[in-house]
Amino acid sequence: MPAYRILLLVGDYVEDYEAMFAFHALQMLGHRVDAVCPGKAAGEVVATAVHDFEGEQTYSEKRGHNFRLNATFETVRAEDYDGLIIPGGRAPEYLRLNRRVLELTREFDQAGKPIAAICHGVQVTAAAGIMRGRRCTAYPALQPDLEACGAEWQPPAPDLDNAETDGHLVTAPAWPADPAAIRAFLQALEVRGA
Repeated sequence: MPAYRILLLVGDYVEDYEAMFAFHALQMLGHRVDAVCPGKAAGEVVATAVHDFEGEQTYSEKRGHNFRLNATFETVRAEDYDGLIIPGGRAPEYLRLNRRVLELTREFDQAGKPIAAICHGVQVTAAAGIMRGRRCTAYPALQPDLEACGAEWQPPAPDLDNAETDGHLVTAPAWPADPAAIRAFLQALEVRGA
């Protein structure tokens, strides 16, 4: 497998497992992963959050780690990367308000480059306007939002451990799907590189 260059878009209170797993697993396989956050530079950190499913009607949230960025958002260009990963957590709810985040997401999509949106990461892809007619999954609470923007909702597996692929778009419902999402993302990279 060739070494790919991946952009990992994070922000404060990104879901810890979704960001850390993608960052470390892809680096372990020899890929370059640039973790960026709007308004922050390489060497700075974002706070992560750990979300868990403990029997209540929704997930719980606890403070996670400090995740160190290794690139600067303001200097990244879609043409320099092979794919984009957008983890969930709270970060996507405000990242989607950033005009450049949406432009960058659309640039990856228009170029047919793989995009993986995990859990609430689809809030960014929806705000970027790239979900209409796309088959996807996400955290179950996002179903109305995705259907409202014209996406074709696929229910998550009972254990939230599945990923859905539609062309170069990979979506997954939550951190239990990290292995499935990253595996599908790598397959999309291989298909594009073929």
